[in-house]
This record gives sequence, C-alpha cells and structure tokens, in this order.
Amino acid sequence: MKRERVRAKIEEIGIVPAVRVSKAELALFAAETINDAGIPIAEITMTVPGAVEVIAQLALRHPDFVVGAGTVLDTETASRCLDAGARFLTSPGLIPEVVEFARKKDVVVIPGTLTPSEVIAAWKAGADFVKVFPCEPVGGHKYIRALKVPLPQIPLIASGGVDQVTAQKFILAGASALGIGAELLPLEALQLREETWIRELARRFTGMVQDARAQIKERAHE
Repeated sequence: MKRERVRAKIEEIGIVPAVRVSKAELALFAAETINDAGIPIAEITMTVPGAVEVIAQLALRHPDFVVGAGTVLDTETASRCLDAGARFLTSPGLIPEVVEFARKKDVVVIPGTLTPSEVIAAWKAGADFVKVFPCEPVGGHKYIRALKVPLPQIPLIASGGVDQVTAQKFILAGASALGIGAELLPLEALQLREETWIRELARRFTGMVQDARAQIKERAHE
C-alpha cells in the first residue's frame, strides 16, 4: 500500500485508533474488531508485548488494513516495524531521525508535537500529519483551533483527551483526524471480548467525525 493511499485513508476515516494493551492477543483482537467495525486503521504501540509480531500478523491477515507502529523512538525500531508490514510510523514527540527515515522509505510518518514551534518543525521535516499530544491539558479543542489560525495548511491529528464529548469539537476546530485509545477500546471490553461494545463505540466516533465534517461543509457554503 503506497504512502499516498495510506495518507488518503487516514484523511478519509479521520480516526487513528491507538492500541496500547498488556498482551499481544488483546492487541490483535482490538485491531481486528475495529477493522470489522469499519475503521480499517490501527496504531500498535511499541509498549505492547510482541508489538512487531502483532503488526506482522495483521499485515499478513488483512492486506487492506492500515496497520501502523506507535511510540517509535528510533530508526532501528522503525526499520523492524516496516519490515513487519507497518504502513505508518508515529511517535509521542518529534524525533527528526525517525521522520527522515520514514521519508527515505516513502512511508507515512506522524510525529508528536505540542508547541507551535514543534508543529512547524515537524511539518518542515516532512511529516504527513502532525500529532498534537497531549491536547487536553493545554486546552483541548480550543488549542487545536488556536494552532489552525496561523497554520491552516498543516494537517493536525488531535490526541489525548478525545472522547465522546470532545470528538466533534476537535474536528470542528480543524483537526484532520483524531487519535483515540481507551475511549474507543476500553480495557474491560477487550478483556471480555465484547465485540458489540467496541463496534458501538466505533459507530459513534465515526458518526461524530462525519457529522462534524458535514457541518464544516455547510458553513463553507453559507
């Protein structure tokens, strides 16, 4: 799957689920359940035991699934993840060597940032999207809106504090996509293998993204 297609899919769906659990089998269940629920994207964080193997299994079982690697802190890890089949790389902060490595490999890269200077630096380094993390402690959707005023050309992914109350607000504020973890994949639902619970959350979040985007289009035509 080429970089342009991966980037387009993230833009289309508007949600990047973050899978951060304590067991590999829970990570597989989480990713496959949200895929079945209509969100064909998942970020498997490197804090998951056997994360690289989880990525490899997902890439093998589901060729059209956009599986990515999260919490990638160095190029050695990035290389292992890409070899396993990862289609994008994310980090909680801006790590220039990881961004440069992804660019050389022609793979989508989403570095984490917080300040305006970091957002600009990540974009200039070649990021496909710039993740703003953690959003909630610094103002939530209001902070995203404030960043988009001087930087409308930079596609931001809001992460940290995205829930059923704030999801629409983040999109309306200008976020291109949302990074969502436990609010979409509750630990209890995963442990109990409650597919229906997770499917309902996926339906709600995708609906919120679509509704917010529809509102933006309506406003543009007024």
